[in-house]
Amino acid sequence: MINFNRKMSESIKINKALPDGEIYAIILKQVNAILNPEEPLISNLANVTAVLKESFGKISWVGFYLEKNGKLFLGPFQGKVACTVIENGKGVCGTSLVQRKTLIVEDVDKFPGHIACDSGSRSEIVLPLVKDKKIYGVLDLDSYNLSAFNEVDKNNLELLCDLLTKKLPFEKLVL
Repeated sequence: MINFNRKMSESIKINKALPDGEIYAIILKQVNAILNPEEPLISNLANVTAVLKESFGKISWVGFYLEKNGKLFLGPFQGKVACTVIENGKGVCGTSLVQRKTLIVEDVDKFPGHIACDSGSRSEIVLPLVKDKKIYGVLDLDSYNLSAFNEVDKNNLELLCDLLTKKLPFEKLVL
């Protein structure tokens, strides 16, 4: 059992001046080390949001929305207060869920039906969480900068989501 202690929290510090690809390489190793399928899924996801938020200055909000009965419900997150329920197919998160694909939105004001939980948000990337062909929710990252997310983010965050769905028991999630 891994307990998040002072020593481990100090080891998560990442130099934000590194290129994004190098930061992601560190994050993937760190997240793999701290994930524990024996602990509650929500606890694991909470630590993942903390790692991401602390690793990048461009992230204004990061969190998980988890699917239940045709809706996305707010899960662990870091940032300002957020929307708590999103209908499947609505906004960037609901669209990513229904399409089962990563969406990069360079300017949220140009995304039809964008749901503005934080009026300061300017760009977004949303990734579906799929395990054994079942979708469990999405990982959502927002930024106050236009065009903050790119293919480097997409590729590495998809690796992160793949790691999460392979290592954690999403099928046991109860909302």
